[in-house]
Amino acid sequence: MDLREASITEFTKQIASKQSVPGGGGASALVGAVGVALGDMVGEYTVGKKKFADVEEEMYGLMQKAQNLRMELLKCIDDDAKAFEPLSKAYSIPKEDPSRDRIMEECLRNAADVPLKILELSCEAIDLQRQFADKGSKLMISDAATGVALLLGAIKGAAINVKVNTNLMLDKAYAAKLDEKVERLLNEYTKKADNIYDDVVENLK
Repeated sequence: MDLREASITEFTKQIASKQSVPGGGGASALVGAVGVALGDMVGEYTVGKKKFADVEEEMYGLMQKAQNLRMELLKCIDDDAKAFEPLSKAYSIPKEDPSRDRIMEECLRNAADVPLKILELSCEAIDLQRQFADKGSKLMISDAATGVALLLGAIKGAAINVKVNTNLMLDKAYAAKLDEKVERLLNEYTKKADNIYDDVVENLK
């Protein structure tokens, strides 16, 4: 099944079931897609109004970026499921099999790649939310704040799904490099997301 085409009811039912996919990675991708979609909605309610004519062209550009990010994040739902399948099979390879370590390492790298991409895409989306919150219609900035809150959840979910794979890698240097990148992005964008949210709260007073 193409998970992107599943209904909300079916998708959440599958997450709640005793099966490995969709899991935390796919859920993070979906949450990120919803988050960036809320920013796009702010743009939709901003363009076409005389009050925001000076930012209309820029807003259209932001909206297109948001739409592209949303589609990429949705694609990651299925990519994450596809990357996990060979890893789940690799766990069943007998430990005495000389090829086990090599296969496991390759599968772990592939399984870490998708949540890392989800993390990076969600970080890009947080930067967009800053623009939507600052330049969009004030009537809709609560949606930008909601979007950034969801994106913060997406980056944290994606980060832990990278780490669960790097933790098992034999190549500790490679694992450390990925972990360092994840921590850098997580620290940077947690602060950015919190700042955007707090600024919107302040502007509502």
